[in-house]
Amino acid sequence: MSTFDRNWRQLQLETLVDVSLSIGGVREEEELVEELLQRAVGTLDAGAGAVVTRHEGGAKALERSVGMAHPAELVAGLLDGSAPERLAKGELVHVRRETLEPPWEIIVAPMRAQERLLGWVALADKETRAGQIPFTEGDMRFLQSLASLGAAAIATSRRVAAIERDRQRLADENRVLRDVASREGFVGESGRIRAMLELVRRVAPTDVAVMLRGESGVGKERVARLIHGFSDRADGPFVPLNCAALPETLLEAELFGIEEGVATGVQRRLGKIELAAGGTLFLDEIGDLSLGLQAKLLRVVQERELERLGGREPIPVDLRLITATHRDLEGMVETGQFRRDLYYRLRVVVISIPPLRERRTDIPLLVGHFLRVYGERFGRPGLRLSRGAMAALMAHAFPGNVRELENLIQAAVALAPEDTISEQDLALEGSGGGGEAGGALVTLEALERRHIERVLAAVGGNRRAAARILGIDRSTLYRKLKQNASYDA
Repeated sequence: MSTFDRNWRQLQLETLVDVSLSIGGVREEEELVEELLQRAVGTLDAGAGAVVTRHEGGAKALERSVGMAHPAELVAGLLDGSAPERLAKGELVHVRRETLEPPWEIIVAPMRAQERLLGWVALADKETRAGQIPFTEGDMRFLQSLASLGAAAIATSRRVAAIERDRQRLADENRVLRDVASREGFVGESGRIRAMLELVRRVAPTDVAVMLRGESGVGKERVARLIHGFSDRADGPFVPLNCAALPETLLEAELFGIEEGVATGVQRRLGKIELAAGGTLFLDEIGDLSLGLQAKLLRVVQERELERLGGREPIPVDLRLITATHRDLEGMVETGQFRRDLYYRLRVVVISIPPLRERRTDIPLLVGHFLRVYGERFGRPGLRLSRGAMAALMAHAFPGNVRELENLIQAAVALAPEDTISEQDLALEGSGGGGEAGGALVTLEALERRHIERVLAAVGGNRRAAARILGIDRSTLYRKLKQNASYDA
């Protein structure tokens, strides 16, 4: 072996050691691909090169190249189309065509881990100061070794990414579970509820998009959870997001995720769409999405892929989408506030959830359910309502629907001095089916306004506390305040 060959071999070995040390830690797949391409082209003096990685299903994940146009298509056509099959078996592909001027040559090394093809590294046209020369057997062994190191690093990167995705998903689910422990079912036996639940049972296994319609507080998220629980995705995550709870700039990152380095101090974070992979994404108050975010969501629905904020690569997504709103989307479509194409893709099946005033026979069942839940939580099992208290609840208009009833029972269980909850313990004002003291009937909007005014007065105008008592988020309360300036009085 000549001195030149020994030096060349030493350079290749040193490069492999450097690469193994460089990629030994956990790094992003994109960084690993860039590193592999730089090392391969630089060490073997190739005139062109490329690295392509694939998702588990075979779709292209990343593609980086130097001097090589459309590398994936090029490699797919080598050796009359047999190259992909050979690479999947772990074989190196080598093609040299002497008939071209200058001669054309390419070597492609597979990146395989655990018998799966994760991608490949390709180099073409080795160059020296004296001109173009063929790749040697040593060059091919080096490229195979480099590809093997890259495959191991990419497999590790993907495993860590999957663990991080599961960690974030579990953290979100745990936050939700703390609030809904032992309250996962939808309580009700009235005719309208039975019809609604029958529709839920029929639509759940189909995986089609579902839109839930109903007033605030009727239990749209609970119905969404029921659909998820009855579906084939029940073992996957259920990820809820209230589109009205965040400003647009934060909502975009929360929904689509964000890449590291988009702004100073920003770390990579997965969005709700990615966290819902394999399960169900529930978007409440979908009517509050801006037109810009509607366009991005439409791409997810149509193409089943997304791009994170600051990202460059499309990410495939597999989820079921359930949306909910209390707004007049049809009117918003006509006025251009909501995209018509997105509207029809989201409302494949529409389920309307009746307000509590239209299913009053369910009130005793709901009362019993909430008494058990909060009796156990507050260490006061066995509490019951007096006849007067139950009559007052049956006559109440419930502008806040089931959420309002739940909050009333929760407060009564916590504060009632006796084992029997009286009408006074419920602190219901203006009951009697929605009538005024003089007997005049008023609209539901007026009842809601007065109820919010009473709560705000009781907490000294503290909107955070009022929203907590009303069982709504602050953004919803602010929106209701804007609708009627008298709330601010």
